[in-house]
Amino acid sequence: MIGRLTGVIAEKSPPLVLIDVQGVGYEVDVPMSTFYNLGGLGDKVSLLTHFVVREDAQILFGFLSAEERATFRQLIKISGVGPRMALSLLSGLSVAELAQAVARQEAARLVKVPGVGKKTAERLLLELKGKLGPDLAVPISIVNDNQGDILQALVALGYSEKDAALALKPLPADVGVSDGIKLALRALSR
Repeated sequence: MIGRLTGVIAEKSPPLVLIDVQGVGYEVDVPMSTFYNLGGLGDKVSLLTHFVVREDAQILFGFLSAEERATFRQLIKISGVGPRMALSLLSGLSVAELAQAVARQEAARLVKVPGVGKKTAERLLLELKGKLGPDLAVPISIVNDNQGDILQALVALGYSEKDAALALKPLPADVGVSDGIKLALRALSR
């Protein structure tokens, strides 16, 4: 219903911002990432919005970027994730960090956000997989069988494919499997 507001910032009280649009004040809840990038009182601002109508309230959520609003909308589609939790997630992680956590399946990163428990984090990772931006995986170019074995060993030890692939890059092409694993582990421990 309300897709965008352009007006003057009348009040700022995290996470709420009051936007004066030609004499009408709109209370808009924003993630902290948006809040910190807004100007001061009296500054002109344009926010993309998402309007939520519930039985007991009508709430307007605002975002500086279309990417942030799209991520918010994707989050609230997930069972058990309401607008407040979605706002909390976007306050704790940028869209890029959230996409990276999903691509790497890092539940521990999501659990650090207040209000997100282990089960919710796992559900988020499952539901959002492939839905947040391009996959952030590093293209892996394996020159020989030894490098393939080293990569598999590192993944088996618990490293992500991306981290393992990055550790493979500086290794000489003719390195043996055991020496390659040792060198890659040294690089990963830095």
